[in-house]
Amino acid sequence: MTLRETIRTAAQELSRAGVDTPDHDARALVAAAYGLSLSGLDRLLILREEPASHPGAESMLRELLRRRCEREPLQYILGRAPFRFLDLRVGPGVFIPRPETETVVQVGIDWLRALPHPPIVVDLCAGSGAIGLAVVTEITGSRVWAVEASEDALLWTRRNRDEVAQSLPDIADRYHLIQGDATSADTLGELDGSVDAVITNPPYVPQSQPPVQPEVRDHDPEMALYGGSPDGLRIPEAIVDRSATLLKSGGLLVMEHDSGQARPLVDAARARGFSDARTLEDLTGRPRMLRAVKGPDGV
Repeated sequence: MTLRETIRTAAQELSRAGVDTPDHDARALVAAAYGLSLSGLDRLLILREEPASHPGAESMLRELLRRRCEREPLQYILGRAPFRFLDLRVGPGVFIPRPETETVVQVGIDWLRALPHPPIVVDLCAGSGAIGLAVVTEITGSRVWAVEASEDALLWTRRNRDEVAQSLPDIADRYHLIQGDATSADTLGELDGSVDAVITNPPYVPQSQPPVQPEVRDHDPEMALYGGSPDGLRIPEAIVDRSATLLKSGGLLVMEHDSGQARPLVDAARARGFSDARTLEDLTGRPRMLRAVKGPDGV
């Protein structure tokens, strides 16, 4: 088969298996099997050329398709997940960063860029390290403390930190990874009252509403997924409480949440001394994040 026929056949197979994005995933898997980047694959398609001989490419593609048809996440299969300007390593045991979290980070970064000093930022429930590493690489002079409880997830956080440090060695002094309970007063207690921003994507899925997608339900770690109660609010509310203590007056909390949790989390923030608490929408118009400013200086 030609390259185009191979991609078309792969997409049809993925579609029959119920994959939501068969065309994109087919291109990604074909590129991986032939040792190509997506841009390299596109170049061949545009020029109507065929890839160079690649021993084992066909058998590798069959194996990659089998795994994806069994609904293993594409990111686990490829071992990578893009996030803003980063290319993060991911695999079993760590939550896969999503595009909607990039919007959460953007809200925080817009705030941080307006500050007159290098900020102190905390990433609670760090997972792959996506949020904290985005901040420390995009905000000059920022210092980030990232907290993660899961040893499995920490393996991936450390890999991503070390990989980023290869091109930006100074983050070794600016990015601090802590294993611990993100909701505990004992975790980062030395930073209480000194933090400029907490940017976080905690577990928040209601236990009464397990995800329908097999990629999420069967592969994302439960520890990173469920919010610890039927309504999913126990952990997010504890994160609000911990953030209120970590932040200085006028500090910012940005937290991703489920679309049905907006009102109770705004109420929780106001009850903990956030003078400005509001819900922001994601790119699809759903209420998906809490933005709250601590103290009387909130605007």
